[in-house]
Amino acid sequence: MAERSDITVVVVTWQGAHLLPECLASLAAQTLPHEVIVVDNASSDGTEQLLANNFPQASVITLARNTGFAGGVAAALDHVRTPYLALLNNDAAADPYWLERSVAVLRADAAVAAVTAKLLLWGSGRINNAGVVLTRDGYGADRGLDERDGPPYDRAAEVFGFSGGAAVLRTDAVQGAGGVPALFFLYYEDTDLAWRLRLAGWHVCYLPDAVVRHRHAATSNRDSPMFAYYNERNRLLMLLRSAPAGFAVRQMVRFCVTSASLAARRAMRQQVPDVPVFRLRLRLRVLAAVVRWLPWALRERRAIGRRAIVPRQVVAADWVGR
Repeated sequence: MAERSDITVVVVTWQGAHLLPECLASLAAQTLPHEVIVVDNASSDGTEQLLANNFPQASVITLARNTGFAGGVAAALDHVRTPYLALLNNDAAADPYWLERSVAVLRADAAVAAVTAKLLLWGSGRINNAGVVLTRDGYGADRGLDERDGPPYDRAAEVFGFSGGAAVLRTDAVQGAGGVPALFFLYYEDTDLAWRLRLAGWHVCYLPDAVVRHRHAATSNRDSPMFAYYNERNRLLMLLRSAPAGFAVRQMVRFCVTSASLAARRAMRQQVPDVPVFRLRLRLRVLAAVVRWLPWALRERRAIGRRAIVPRQVVAADWVGR
């Protein structure tokens, strides 16, 4: 009889057939029994055949269109029946003890909802992510990005949030906090969930012994207009959903003022860096999208507020700019 599994690993992929073998092989080498769900976001690169031929043990959810990482995880949640849920990027490979060590923390401390791994930049030995921090303007940032692997990242620590690239979570905590916002498509779905877990009274732990190597940005271009659009749009929607009202409004106003300032500088023929996030058309697209989804965000805000046991102001005071 096969050993019972308490954990389901969700891998979301799109056009990632060249990345999946190493990712899924690292899961096959895990010391803890687990189930695997691969969500295929309508890939056309042979992913279906690869999974059927080489990884028949994985359950596959094939979507009719590309719903992004957020949509893929949201689709998988309905199929998770285990107490623990793990997220692993398709461009990552986990150390064999990743699941075992992460689940041990969750079993030992009933107040912890998520254990985020030590994500190392592939082949460099430098940090990609050691948890998520909140900047003073409400961005979620990779703790330790591009720093050497060593102190303080060799010690376990409580952090604001987890990286969706490699984390293990309590399934009931995720579902109780409202799941993953499929609307986000890419970026900030993990930091948004961390906000809601914090409001619900949960803790998040960074575990240095849970090691995962990551090909940073192998599946997306952080210098692209797409990254700038979803990064800015989703940050604002996240804050409108979960942050203190005054803080969220200030960030909206700041985004508008910065956009107007950039337009004025261009009109006066002053030099503006030619990067997507400073382009007026993109910023107007962001604002239009936020306005479009504002009623949804405010409805969600009320629902999140009803579930919260920690005031938004307390979470912000504890973690913003820390």
